[in-house]
Amino acid sequence: MIRDFALGLRLAIGGGRISGQALLRLAMTTFGIALAVAVLLPAASFGNLMGQREDRKAASHEVESALPGITPLLVMHSGMEFHGQYINTRVLAPTGSTAPVPPGLSRIPAAGELVVSPAVQEILDSPVGAALRARFPGTVVGTISKAGVKDPGDLTLFAGARPDELPTDKRVSKVYSFGEPSREFEAGATKLLFLAPASVMLLLPLLVFVTTASRMGAAQRDRRLAALRLIGLDGRQVRRVAAGESLVGAVAGLLVGVGLFLVLRSQIGKLDLFGLRVYGEDFVPAWPWVALIVVLIPTLAIGAALFGLRRTVVDPLGVVRIGKAPRRRMWWRWTILALGGLLMITIMFAEKRSASTLTLVAVTAGSALSLIGVATLLPWAVERLVRGIRGGSPSWQLAIRRLQLDSGTASRVVSGLVVVLAGAVLIQALVASLGASDSSKTGLSTLGTASVQVSTGQGMAEDAVQRIKAAPGITAVQTLNSAYARTATGSAGTPVQIGDCAALALRAKLPSCADGAAFYVDPDPQDGYGAELTAPTGVLRLSDSHQDGKSAEGTQWTVPDSLQHIPAANAVQYTSGLLLLTPGALAGIQLSAASPTFYVSGQGTPDEVSDRAGAAVRPLGWQTSVITIGMQAFQADTDRTASQIRSALLFVSVFVLSIAALSLLLLSVEQITERRRPLAALSASGVPVSVLAKGSLWQTAIPVGVGVVLAVATGIGVTTPILRLAGLPYTFDVGAIAILIGAAVLAVVAVTAATLPLLRSVTRLDGLRAE
Repeated sequence: MIRDFALGLRLAIGGGRISGQALLRLAMTTFGIALAVAVLLPAASFGNLMGQREDRKAASHEVESALPGITPLLVMHSGMEFHGQYINTRVLAPTGSTAPVPPGLSRIPAAGELVVSPAVQEILDSPVGAALRARFPGTVVGTISKAGVKDPGDLTLFAGARPDELPTDKRVSKVYSFGEPSREFEAGATKLLFLAPASVMLLLPLLVFVTTASRMGAAQRDRRLAALRLIGLDGRQVRRVAAGESLVGAVAGLLVGVGLFLVLRSQIGKLDLFGLRVYGEDFVPAWPWVALIVVLIPTLAIGAALFGLRRTVVDPLGVVRIGKAPRRRMWWRWTILALGGLLMITIMFAEKRSASTLTLVAVTAGSALSLIGVATLLPWAVERLVRGIRGGSPSWQLAIRRLQLDSGTASRVVSGLVVVLAGAVLIQALVASLGASDSSKTGLSTLGTASVQVSTGQGMAEDAVQRIKAAPGITAVQTLNSAYARTATGSAGTPVQIGDCAALALRAKLPSCADGAAFYVDPDPQDGYGAELTAPTGVLRLSDSHQDGKSAEGTQWTVPDSLQHIPAANAVQYTSGLLLLTPGALAGIQLSAASPTFYVSGQGTPDEVSDRAGAAVRPLGWQTSVITIGMQAFQADTDRTASQIRSALLFVSVFVLSIAALSLLLLSVEQITERRRPLAALSASGVPVSVLAKGSLWQTAIPVGVGVVLAVATGIGVTTPILRLAGLPYTFDVGAIAILIGAAVLAVVAVTAATLPLLRSVTRLDGLRAE
């Protein structure tokens, strides 16, 4: 047995009349398997990648439990939004020499010093860096190390201050240490909806590609096996030789793939993948997955070689292939598809927005089985389609006759492309529906000019207003005070915003307004949390929103009978269950401790207004935060995020489509090489090369066309129950789906064009010479 495997290894490296041919076949097989390994290893690293990120996040957790011998570090979180990006700002003030140092810092910055993450430093070094630097009340003295940021794109800033510069309210916490036990990464409901079909659409084409690459040079190998039979090897020995020959390419592909993975890992940290940045050194595949890949790749390669011999009789005098394919066993194909369909049908009867474990398992298994089922059904569909076709042009008849004799091989390769298309239809529909859902929840699209929200302490309110009004391009400053209304027992509460009619109009479209009016924004029926809210009635207690949420302390206030209800669709996002009160509705109640928020309107874009307001309040320090609230800015940020996701998905889909197209190319090369003598005979009989090329085109295009129809139908069928479960609108990104279908058609044309030189070569008359 060992001698048979060793003989196969020798033939793989130096077999054939010309050693260069064997090396070329080995190189193509190695490249194909290496490419698959280079993709599978990063996929196997996903758990460690997210685990390292969660570890760094847990290490930065603030612990407020007192420790002996430790003086607390005062920490205040201050919001800063810059051009659609939120910068996590923490102001640090040590109360003694033993105050803890946050991860990523070598020391606590002194008052007036700033330490920024590498991503913030990149913004500062960019053309818009001057506008951001104008909003920093301090000087940048260093950057945060990897231990203090979740990923390379993390926007974090630490600012130093003196303890007397920070307020004494609950915005400031006393931190005695940093760190908590790390939590394992858990994929939520939304992530699973993406990960389940994405994993299938990535892995299945790769596995098909591995088996196709392992079959390179099968015709030449069969002739070598016939020669081995001539010198005395039996059928079992021949199969062991074939397995050993395939093992060489698989092992070489594994080694090259690992090397390619290491090279890519060292460079991936420098890339911005559609807004997602990661540390390359965090790509460490889990050993169980590595072991599975090491075992799976050679097993697939050997299995593909032996599977290719199942209908081949290798005799001492030549190779005979069974011309008529046996009848396909359909029960297991229909079983896979039926199980997937049954699970998706049960989802239709599940409660909307249900996140139970059983529902998530049904979604994951149903989508995966449906995608696999349509891939296994494709060969049967192509076979049934071409069975009854007769007539047509010569090129059409050549293609149909070839598919009638053997449609399974081409269909199996095309099945990877079908899975990509079906999975892409599903994921693109989810992204489009999520984007449409976000857009529908933005409420009013125009509430005056571009606006930003400025929050500050009560003692600085008047100074902040005067500074903002004096800034160029500012047209209006409206003030809203935040409060909270609770029942007498403190068991329930409602957020409150207090301001004049002009200020309240920035939060919702008011039916009519005068001093003394009160409004309540009705819960959004599409919002799972908002559906639990009810309008307040009777006697409540008004208090500062920064007080303890369970406290019943506060000034007694009665909800007026004239309370007007505003539909959620007529309010800006995240205002469900909000009370909007004019000063007259308070009946003389003064809430001096309420936190004021200013809504600043001005000329230009929301980013420009935000830069002006931020620069104006810079002298007030970190107790003032500026956040963009303009609907156009929110919509732009939503559109940008959706565009990044669509671009990433489109890139991944096109990449996997390229893998499927490469599988088609390998198959076409293999078939042309295997049939070079019949093709040469046809050419010698007067059949033009163009007819043969068109026949090759139709032979690939027919399975692809059937696959596209099945893929789109399956993608829509799987998407519909998932969208209903998630409570999302039915929206399909027709443009993205059309691009993917166009890419599939283009792949067929490109494969045919790439095989033309080989086709011209094998149809020369010297191809008829006997070997």
